Amino acid sequence: MSTATEEIAEEKVQETDEAKEIMASGEDVGLRVWRNEEPGINKETHSSPYETVGYVLKGKAELHLEDQIVELTEGNSYLVPKDVEHTYKIIETFSAVEATSPPAHLIET
Repeated sequence: MSTATEEIAEEKVQETDEAKEIMASGEDVGLRVWRNEEPGINKETHSSPYETVGYVLKGKAELHLEDQIVELTEGNSYLVPKDVEHTYKIIETFSAVEATSPPAHLIET
């Protein structure tokens, strides 16, 4: 019988995006970390079929959320509602932890 800690470690999945790593996942929530996202990479504006909450570990970015721009710096938390058009503009090398509900990596887009 495995413990919860072992199951989390065994189910850890590396995404194809080098900066994004899935840390843990349940049926209703997923946890991922973005490590060292570099400035200058243009990210498409999109909407997601899941809700995202995040916490900035380091760096600086702008969250473009519909008609609003939110500056994200170390120690800030943020929310991206389900089905809302958004994008991120990385200003300084950026790392953040995000939880998505339902788990983003389990949803086909």
